[in-house]
Amino acid sequence: MNECYQRVGEIEICYESLGDPEHPTVLLIMGLGLSMDWWRDDLCADLVARGFRVVRFDNRDVGRSTHVGGPGISGWQFVRRRAKPVYTLGDMADDAAGLIAALDPRGAHVVGASLGAMIAQEVAIRHPARTRSLVSIMGRPGDGRTGKVSWRMVPEFLRPPPADPVEAMVRSFRRIGSTGRTERDDEDVRVTLRRAMRRETGGGAGGGRQLAACVAERDRTADLRRLTAPTLVLHGSIDRVIQPSGGRATAAAIPGAELLEITGMGHDLPRWVWPTLIDGITRTAARDTRRPAA
Repeated sequence: MNECYQRVGEIEICYESLGDPEHPTVLLIMGLGLSMDWWRDDLCADLVARGFRVVRFDNRDVGRSTHVGGPGISGWQFVRRRAKPVYTLGDMADDAAGLIAALDPRGAHVVGASLGAMIAQEVAIRHPARTRSLVSIMGRPGDGRTGKVSWRMVPEFLRPPPADPVEAMVRSFRRIGSTGRTERDDEDVRVTLRRAMRRETGGGAGGGRQLAACVAERDRTADLRRLTAPTLVLHGSIDRVIQPSGGRATAAAIPGAELLEITGMGHDLPRWVWPTLIDGITRTAARDTRRPAA
Protein backbone atom coordinates (compact mmCIF):
# COMPACT_ATOMS: atom_id res chain seq x y z
CA MET A 1 0.00 0.00 0.00
CA ASN A 2 1.12 3.55 -0.77
CA GLU A 3 0.14 5.07 2.57
CA CYS A 4 0.04 8.81 3.16
CA TYR A 5 -0.82 10.92 6.19
CA GLN A 6 -2.89 14.05 6.62
CA ARG A 7 -3.39 15.94 9.87
CA VAL A 8 -6.94 17.10 10.55
CA GLY A 9 -7.00 19.04 13.79
CA GLU A 10 -5.50 16.77 16.43
CA ILE A 11 -6.04 13.61 14.36
CA GLU A 12 -3.54 12.23 11.86
CA ILE A 13 -5.36 10.32 9.16
CA CYS A 14 -3.67 7.48 7.28
CA TYR A 15 -5.04 7.20 3.75
CA GLU A 16 -4.34 5.85 0.29
CA SER A 17 -5.16 7.58 -2.99
CA LEU A 18 -5.69 5.49 -6.13
CA GLY A 19 -6.17 6.76 -9.66
CA ASP A 20 -5.77 10.10 -11.38
CA PRO A 21 -6.04 13.04 -8.92
CA GLU A 22 -7.73 15.04 -11.69
CA HIS A 23 -10.64 12.61 -11.77
CA PRO A 24 -13.66 13.01 -9.44
CA THR A 25 -12.85 11.78 -5.93
CA VAL A 26 -14.75 8.95 -4.26
CA LEU A 27 -14.11 8.87 -0.50
CA LEU A 28 -14.68 5.43 1.04
CA ILE A 29 -15.55 5.26 4.77
CA MET A 30 -15.38 1.83 6.39
CA GLY A 31 -17.38 0.43 9.30
CA LEU A 32 -16.93 -0.42 12.95
CA GLY A 33 -13.37 -1.29 13.96
CA LEU A 34 -12.31 -1.97 10.37
CA SER A 35 -9.38 -0.36 8.60
CA MET A 36 -9.33 0.90 5.04
CA ASP A 37 -8.02 -2.53 3.98
CA TRP A 38 -11.63 -3.75 4.05
CA TRP A 39 -12.33 -1.69 0.96
CA ARG A 40 -10.86 -4.48 -1.14
CA ASP A 41 -8.15 -3.73 -3.66
CA ASP A 42 -10.14 -5.20 -6.55
CA LEU A 43 -13.22 -3.14 -5.72
CA CYS A 44 -11.12 0.04 -5.59
CA ALA A 45 -9.49 -0.86 -8.91
CA ASP A 46 -12.91 -1.31 -10.49
CA LEU A 47 -13.93 2.19 -9.31
CA VAL A 48 -10.70 3.64 -10.71
CA ALA A 49 -11.54 1.95 -14.02
CA ARG A 50 -14.87 3.83 -13.98
CA GLY A 51 -12.96 7.11 -14.02
CA PHE A 52 -12.76 7.96 -10.32
CA ARG A 53 -9.92 8.82 -8.03
CA VAL A 54 -10.48 6.58 -4.99
CA VAL A 55 -9.44 7.64 -1.50
CA ARG A 56 -9.74 5.10 1.31
CA PHE A 57 -8.59 5.83 4.85
CA ASP A 58 -8.36 4.54 8.40
CA ASN A 59 -10.94 6.14 10.68
CA ARG A 60 -9.57 7.47 13.95
CA ASP A 61 -8.87 4.68 16.42
CA VAL A 62 -8.15 2.03 13.79
CA GLY A 63 -5.24 1.05 11.58
CA ARG A 64 -2.51 3.67 11.40
CA SER A 65 -4.59 6.76 12.07
CA THR A 66 -4.45 8.40 15.50
CA HIS A 67 -5.63 6.21 18.37
CA VAL A 68 -7.41 8.49 20.81
CA GLY A 69 -7.45 6.42 23.99
CA GLY A 70 -10.02 6.39 26.76
CA PRO A 71 -12.85 4.00 27.67
CA GLY A 72 -14.96 2.14 25.16
CA ILE A 73 -18.23 0.44 26.02
CA SER A 74 -19.13 -2.52 28.23
CA GLY A 75 -21.39 -5.36 27.19
CA TRP A 76 -24.02 -4.15 29.63
CA GLN A 77 -23.87 -0.62 28.23
CA PHE A 78 -24.25 -2.02 24.72
CA VAL A 79 -27.31 -4.08 25.65
CA ARG A 80 -28.90 -1.10 27.43
CA ARG A 81 -27.94 1.27 24.57
CA ARG A 82 -26.19 3.61 27.00
CA ALA A 83 -22.70 4.93 26.40
CA LYS A 84 -20.45 7.85 27.30
CA PRO A 85 -18.40 8.23 24.12
CA VAL A 86 -14.94 9.74 23.98
CA TYR A 87 -15.97 11.33 20.66
CA THR A 88 -19.03 11.45 18.41
CA LEU A 89 -19.88 10.37 14.88
CA GLY A 90 -19.82 14.09 14.09
CA ASP A 91 -16.18 14.22 15.14
CA MET A 92 -15.42 11.29 12.86
CA ALA A 93 -17.28 13.04 10.03
CA ASP A 94 -15.17 16.15 10.57
CA ASP A 95 -12.07 13.95 10.16
CA ALA A 96 -13.38 12.74 6.81
CA ALA A 97 -14.38 16.21 5.65
CA GLY A 98 -10.98 17.57 6.61
CA LEU A 99 -9.37 14.89 4.47
CA ILE A 100 -11.60 15.87 1.53
CA ALA A 101 -10.67 19.54 1.99
CA ALA A 102 -6.96 18.68 1.93
CA LEU A 103 -7.08 16.32 -1.05
CA ASP A 104 -9.76 17.70 -3.38
CA PRO A 105 -11.21 21.20 -2.99
CA ARG A 106 -13.88 20.26 -5.54
CA GLY A 107 -15.43 17.95 -2.95
CA ALA A 108 -15.97 14.19 -3.03
CA HIS A 109 -18.56 11.54 -3.69
CA VAL A 110 -18.89 10.18 -0.15
CA VAL A 111 -19.52 6.44 0.30
CA GLY A 112 -19.89 4.78 3.70
CA ALA A 113 -20.68 1.24 4.84
CA SER A 114 -22.33 0.34 8.17
CA LEU A 115 -20.85 2.69 10.81
CA GLY A 116 -19.21 4.38 7.82
CA ALA A 117 -22.69 5.05 6.38
CA MET A 118 -23.65 6.94 9.54
CA ILE A 119 -20.41 8.92 9.37
CA ALA A 120 -21.05 9.60 5.67
CA GLN A 121 -24.50 10.95 6.50
CA GLU A 122 -22.91 13.28 9.05
CA VAL A 123 -20.39 14.43 6.44
CA ALA A 124 -23.23 15.33 4.07
CA ILE A 125 -25.11 17.13 6.86
CA ARG A 126 -22.19 19.00 8.42
CA HIS A 127 -20.19 19.65 5.25
CA PRO A 128 -22.59 19.92 2.31
CA ALA A 129 -20.14 21.93 0.20
CA ARG A 130 -17.67 19.03 0.40
CA THR A 131 -20.27 16.36 -0.48
CA ARG A 132 -20.92 15.95 -4.20
CA SER A 133 -23.04 12.85 -3.69
CA LEU A 134 -23.80 10.38 -0.92
CA VAL A 135 -23.99 6.58 -0.94
CA SER A 136 -25.19 5.14 2.39
CA ILE A 137 -24.66 1.36 2.58
CA MET A 138 -26.14 -0.69 5.44
CA GLY A 139 -26.91 2.48 7.42
CA ARG A 140 -29.73 4.02 9.43
CA PRO A 141 -30.85 7.55 10.39
CA GLY A 142 -30.26 7.18 14.15
CA ASP A 143 -33.91 7.55 15.14
CA GLY A 144 -33.68 4.73 17.68
CA ARG A 145 -36.54 2.82 16.06
CA THR A 146 -35.25 1.67 12.66
CA GLY A 147 -32.19 -0.32 11.71
CA LYS A 148 -31.87 -1.99 15.09
CA VAL A 149 -29.64 -5.00 15.57
CA SER A 150 -31.51 -8.28 15.71
CA TRP A 151 -31.27 -9.85 19.16
CA ARG A 152 -29.85 -12.95 17.47
CA MET A 153 -26.86 -10.85 16.38
CA VAL A 154 -26.08 -9.24 19.75
CA PRO A 155 -23.56 -12.01 20.66
CA GLU A 156 -21.44 -10.92 17.67
CA PHE A 157 -20.61 -7.76 19.61
CA LEU A 158 -20.00 -9.50 22.94
CA ARG A 159 -17.76 -12.45 22.04
CA PRO A 160 -14.42 -12.68 23.89
CA PRO A 161 -11.21 -12.43 21.83
CA PRO A 162 -10.84 -15.70 19.87
CA ALA A 163 -7.75 -17.89 19.82
CA ASP A 164 -7.70 -17.71 16.01
CA PRO A 165 -9.03 -14.26 15.03
CA VAL A 166 -8.74 -14.93 11.30
CA GLU A 167 -10.97 -18.00 11.16
CA ALA A 168 -13.25 -16.44 13.77
CA MET A 169 -13.78 -13.49 11.44
CA VAL A 170 -14.56 -15.84 8.56
CA ARG A 171 -17.20 -17.55 10.70
CA SER A 172 -18.60 -14.19 11.80
CA PHE A 173 -19.07 -13.04 8.22
CA ARG A 174 -20.76 -16.35 7.47
CA ARG A 175 -23.23 -15.67 10.31
CA ILE A 176 -23.97 -12.02 9.52
CA GLY A 177 -23.38 -12.08 5.80
CA SER A 178 -25.14 -12.65 2.53
CA THR A 179 -26.41 -15.75 0.84
CA GLY A 180 -24.10 -16.89 -1.92
CA ARG A 181 -20.85 -16.14 -0.09
CA THR A 182 -18.07 -18.16 -1.71
CA GLU A 183 -14.71 -19.56 -0.69
CA ARG A 184 -13.19 -16.61 -2.51
CA ASP A 185 -15.12 -14.27 -0.19
CA ASP A 186 -13.80 -16.24 2.80
CA GLU A 187 -10.26 -15.98 1.46
CA ASP A 188 -10.76 -12.23 1.00
CA VAL A 189 -11.52 -12.05 4.73
CA ARG A 190 -8.39 -14.03 5.63
CA VAL A 191 -6.09 -11.93 3.44
CA THR A 192 -7.65 -8.64 4.51
CA LEU A 193 -7.64 -9.35 8.23
CA ARG A 194 -4.02 -10.51 8.20
CA ARG A 195 -3.01 -7.32 6.42
CA ALA A 196 -5.13 -5.19 8.76
CA MET A 197 -3.56 -6.86 11.81
CA ARG A 198 -0.08 -6.11 10.50
CA ARG A 199 -1.03 -2.45 10.06
CA GLU A 200 -2.86 -2.00 13.37
CA THR A 201 -1.01 0.30 15.78
CA GLY A 202 -3.54 0.53 18.61
CA GLY A 203 -3.98 -3.04 19.76
CA GLY A 204 -7.57 -3.22 18.52
CA ALA A 205 -9.11 -1.29 21.43
CA GLY A 206 -10.36 1.52 19.22
CA GLY A 207 -13.35 -0.47 18.03
CA GLY A 208 -14.89 -0.18 21.50
CA ARG A 209 -14.64 3.60 21.39
CA GLN A 210 -16.14 3.65 17.90
CA LEU A 211 -18.97 1.42 19.13
CA ALA A 212 -19.64 3.84 21.99
CA ALA A 213 -19.94 6.67 19.47
CA CYS A 214 -22.34 4.54 17.42
CA VAL A 215 -24.52 3.67 20.41
CA ALA A 216 -24.66 7.36 21.36
CA GLU A 217 -25.58 8.50 17.83
CA ARG A 218 -28.10 11.30 17.44
CA ASP A 219 -31.30 11.26 15.42
CA ARG A 220 -30.25 12.67 12.03
CA THR A 221 -33.70 12.46 10.41
CA ALA A 222 -34.53 16.19 10.43
CA ASP A 223 -31.11 17.08 9.04
CA LEU A 224 -31.31 14.37 6.39
CA ARG A 225 -34.53 15.96 5.13
CA ARG A 226 -32.53 19.08 4.26
CA LEU A 227 -29.91 17.32 2.12
CA THR A 228 -29.66 18.24 -1.53
CA ALA A 229 -26.79 15.98 -2.65
CA PRO A 230 -27.74 13.10 -4.96
CA THR A 231 -28.13 10.06 -2.72
CA LEU A 232 -28.24 6.29 -3.04
CA VAL A 233 -29.26 4.15 -0.06
CA LEU A 234 -28.18 0.53 -0.49
CA HIS A 235 -29.18 -2.18 1.97
CA GLY A 236 -29.40 -5.94 2.16
CA SER A 237 -32.77 -7.66 2.48
CA ILE A 238 -31.46 -10.09 5.13
CA ASP A 239 -29.24 -7.71 7.11
CA ARG A 240 -29.67 -8.59 10.79
CA VAL A 241 -26.97 -6.28 12.18
CA ILE A 242 -28.63 -3.13 10.86
CA GLN A 243 -32.05 -4.31 9.79
CA PRO A 244 -33.47 -3.14 6.43
CA SER A 245 -35.85 -0.70 8.12
CA GLY A 246 -32.76 1.48 8.69
CA GLY A 247 -32.12 1.80 4.97
CA ARG A 248 -35.77 2.44 4.21
CA ALA A 249 -36.00 5.17 6.84
CA THR A 250 -32.80 6.79 5.58
CA ALA A 251 -34.06 6.88 2.00
CA ALA A 252 -37.47 8.15 3.10
CA ALA A 253 -35.83 11.05 4.92
CA ILE A 254 -33.56 12.28 2.09
CA PRO A 255 -35.32 14.13 -0.74
CA GLY A 256 -34.93 12.32 -4.05
CA ALA A 257 -32.90 9.45 -2.60
CA GLU A 258 -32.79 6.18 -4.51
CA LEU A 259 -33.39 3.11 -2.36
CA LEU A 260 -31.81 -0.13 -3.57
CA GLU A 261 -32.58 -3.14 -1.39
CA ILE A 262 -30.59 -6.15 -2.57
CA THR A 263 -32.23 -9.54 -2.19
CA GLY A 264 -30.04 -11.99 -0.28
CA MET A 265 -27.50 -9.41 0.88
CA GLY A 266 -26.66 -9.41 4.58
CA HIS A 267 -24.27 -7.22 6.56
CA ASP A 268 -21.28 -7.60 4.26
CA LEU A 269 -20.03 -6.79 0.78
CA PRO A 270 -19.39 -10.12 -0.98
CA ARG A 271 -18.03 -9.99 -4.49
CA TRP A 272 -21.39 -10.69 -6.12
CA VAL A 273 -22.67 -7.35 -4.72
CA TRP A 274 -19.78 -5.32 -6.14
CA PRO A 275 -21.12 -4.75 -9.69
CA THR A 276 -24.39 -3.42 -8.28
CA LEU A 277 -22.54 -1.23 -5.79
CA ILE A 278 -20.12 0.16 -8.39
CA ASP A 279 -22.95 0.83 -10.83
CA GLY A 280 -24.82 2.60 -8.03
CA ILE A 281 -21.87 4.81 -7.07
CA THR A 282 -21.31 5.69 -10.73
CA ARG A 283 -25.01 6.40 -11.35
CA THR A 284 -25.31 8.56 -8.22
CA ALA A 285 -22.16 10.53 -8.98
CA ALA A 286 -23.50 11.24 -12.47
CA ARG A 287 -26.49 13.00 -10.86
CA ASP A 288 -24.17 15.64 -9.37
CA THR A 289 -24.90 18.82 -11.31
CA ARG A 290 -23.72 21.33 -8.71
CA ARG A 291 -20.66 23.45 -9.20
CA PRO A 292 -17.93 21.79 -7.08
CA ALA A 293 -16.67 23.61 -3.99
CA ALA A 294 -13.75 25.94 -4.65
